[in-house]
Amino acid sequence: MPEIVFKGKEYVYNHHLTVPYRPLVVDKTKGVGPGDLAGNLVIHGDNLHALKALLPRYAGQVDLVFIDPPYNTGNEGWCYSDNVNSPIMKEWLSTNPVDAEDMLRHDKWLCMMWPRLVLLRELMAQQGSIWITLDDNEVHHARMVLDEIFGAENFVATCVWHKMDSPKNTAEFFSEDHDYVLVYGKDKQKWRPNLLKRTVDMDARYDNADEDPRGPWKASDLSARNFYSEGTYAIRCPSGRVIEGPPPGNYWRVKESKFKDMNSEGRIWWGLDGNNVPA
Repeated sequence: MPEIVFKGKEYVYNHHLTVPYRPLVVDKTKGVGPGDLAGNLVIHGDNLHALKALLPRYAGQVDLVFIDPPYNTGNEGWCYSDNVNSPIMKEWLSTNPVDAEDMLRHDKWLCMMWPRLVLLRELMAQQGSIWITLDDNEVHHARMVLDEIFGAENFVATCVWHKMDSPKNTAEFFSEDHDYVLVYGKDKQKWRPNLLKRTVDMDARYDNADEDPRGPWKASDLSARNFYSEGTYAIRCPSGRVIEGPPPGNYWRVKESKFKDMNSEGRIWWGLDGNNVPA
């Protein structure tokens, strides 16, 4: 599998192992409830130390991780602050904050993210997922790091977050109106998204005029523009009309044997006169 190479990687690869465990100390003056560690927690402190402190109690139990790391735009003023045993990286501590003129800002960002992502993976349950918001500055680097830590086979999706409607008048080329949300599972085969509940408007799109015992349904286009090598066969309508194939540039969504099975199960709509293009 390809791997990403960046300055300092050899020093941060196992840095999470050298981070000391720190106790979580309850401040009863700043919380609500019984003031113990059994409920919801707000942790104040370095996030790397906080993640390590959570491991003894929550390793392998977290179902959902959402993080919003620095986008590394060069204008955020974030600081590299990890105490890594490397002369080069100790020098980084004196060159903060990380700005647009820093030729190593991408390396520093990757060195900052690596141990945190490793610890987050250790906290996650097998069915857990991690969601990370980023923009074009680091999303491509993050994909490679996440592929290496979580495994490329556990990549779920890159979601596009439409963040604004009005164009940027100051844009030099294109007016960017979106950021990204990267989604990975610890074990994608065990992760299942929580689907939204159906609404009245959704249900209203379906009907059951023929009183099908399987419930409400609606006809939809059986062809698609995606190439499918087994989706170019001829179809005979109940009326006897032969459709030589899907519309030009399209392909039937299912192979011929699957289509025949669907037809025998009464799942194909031919129109009232049995002469329509199947749906």
